[in-house]
Amino acid sequence: MISVLIPAKNEEQDLPDCLASVSWSDDIHVYDSYSTDRTVEIAQGFGAKVIRRDSAGHTGIFGGDEAAHKNWALKNIPFKYGWVLHLDADERMTPELAASVREAVSNPGANIAFRVQRRDYLLGRWLKHVQTTRFYLRLFRPEKMRYERLVNPVSLPDGPVGEVGGYLDHFPFSKGMAHWLDRHNSYSTLEARQTLANRGSCTSFSLANALFARDYHERQFHRKGLFYQAPARPLIKFLFLYVIKRGFLDGKGGFTYAMLQSIYEYMIVLKTRELAGSGQGKAAPTLSNE
Repeated sequence: MISVLIPAKNEEQDLPDCLASVSWSDDIHVYDSYSTDRTVEIAQGFGAKVIRRDSAGHTGIFGGDEAAHKNWALKNIPFKYGWVLHLDADERMTPELAASVREAVSNPGANIAFRVQRRDYLLGRWLKHVQTTRFYLRLFRPEKMRYERLVNPVSLPDGPVGEVGGYLDHFPFSKGMAHWLDRHNSYSTLEARQTLANRGSCTSFSLANALFARDYHERQFHRKGLFYQAPARPLIKFLFLYVIKRGFLDGKGGFTYAMLQSIYEYMIVLKTRELAGSGQGKAAPTLSNE
């Protein structure tokens, strides 16, 4: 009833537990970005299908455009079923969530997608408060879904969206702090390029839509766009996560996570200034929905 899509690159450590959590599906696709470790071998050992995108830019993260990378998968991978569940390798389906998604697709009503609730873990503790958002759109009809933005793309469903019960457990620090910092160093470069692309495009972000749009994902799209135009973003991010979202209730993990997110924002600010100063902003990329 449900196909599974797992983008991956060098995920030999996390992939086995992720695959085990979706072993109830007989149509699992590992969308590999030319891993150099045992990722492909592990995926095939679990009976998953391995797909590699034929992209000249495959040596870079997401080929340089995460939205295009995901949009390509939705258009070109031959999913067996009409519903796709998207997971990252460092995520795990809980049994309750697995039961909920199967129930949802058996009687979706008018919905063409469903949000799931995610739990992030750090220092062995669920970060219950410090998350920017708890809900992620991960179950959908592929022909009704598209993504935008070079990195951390926004999900844009073409139709009504529901929610399912249960949790998706996320372990972003499973490979250690150095790996998280290295990965977000790459992400911040793409975020800087995206910031310059927004400045050079005709895209306008509305405060009214950010606050009052009926669709949750439209609100998120405008909130993200406006946030990247705000001054003092690193400080705003820390105060939002640690004070407004009450990250202090998550103890040491909450403070650590809020600080890391603030540092990440400052990396984006610095790289945006550097790219703009070098004149590379004039060649800011156009978003692709291929």
